[in-house]
Amino acid sequence: MNKLEIIPVEYGKSVLPESMVFCGGAEDKFRPIVFMVYLIKTQNRLILADAGCVTMPGFDMRDFIGPVKALKKLDISTEDITDVIITHAHHDHIECVSEFKNAIIYIQRDEYESGKGYFCEGMDIRLFDDEIQVCENVKAVKIGGHSKGSCIVEITADDGVSIIAGDECYLRECLDKKIPTGASYCPEKSRRFIEKYSSTEYTVLLCHDI
Repeated sequence: MNKLEIIPVEYGKSVLPESMVFCGGAEDKFRPIVFMVYLIKTQNRLILADAGCVTMPGFDMRDFIGPVKALKKLDISTEDITDVIITHAHHDHIECVSEFKNAIIYIQRDEYESGKGYFCEGMDIRLFDDEIQVCENVKAVKIGGHSKGSCIVEITADDGVSIIAGDECYLRECLDKKIPTGASYCPEKSRRFIEKYSSTEYTVLLCHDI
């Protein structure tokens, strides 16, 4: 199997109310979160899971540099990225997609309808319904819990299966306690996600957990 590496790329910090983090959580209690994209390195590709954002209206952001500057700290330029998988079309996951003009962009069909205003003319956009293979070891899979077409990224390696959860789950505690997210388009699909991926069969990588 091809060698690959998964690198978390943190670009800011903030807080979320527990009512968003957990189903049934308190509105007046807040949890610290990070803003993160993931870089997946294969033998011949640099794949970004989500594009991140440079603005976040309504959030009190700290240590905020944005994903492009965070990638530069790793000596990665926007031109180096070969593929971008958008897990869903919410602002903080898609705003910077126009920076990656050389990349193939993968986005679930319903999410494209929500987020098409973020794309530049001429971008190579690949739409899919249930799942799409990006390369031998990496695919995007629709879950539809957090938003209508929200997805995860599934990465298969010699040591097992890792998933990048997007916003299907905010914190590790959600998996440990098997409590689905409070920010859900379809609570039943959110619950099924938690039940499946809380298994030790998977390594779950989160976009907001510190």
